[in-house]
Amino acid sequence: MNNNNKIKFMKDSCNYVTNINRVLKSIKSEVTVEFIRSDKSGVIIVTNKVASPLDLQTIESYIKSAKHIEAKGVEVS
Repeated sequence: MNNNNKIKFMKDSCNYVTNINRVLKSIKSEVTVEFIRSDKSGVIIVTNKVASPLDLQTIESYIKSAKHIEAKGVEVS
């Protein structure tokens, strides 16, 4: 995630935690996002347990669909 994306994302991180958890709940996932933090390599989304590939895909899709985020700058690692 580039620096512009990271700054924009962190400004609304509380809303993103709530909304991502809502999306995860809708797919009946047991994973919840605890908090979001940033570091020099990007943004780290901390969950309550190890996320399955479906959970990761759901989180990634939500972040890429956020209106202030450039989707091509988002990658899961």
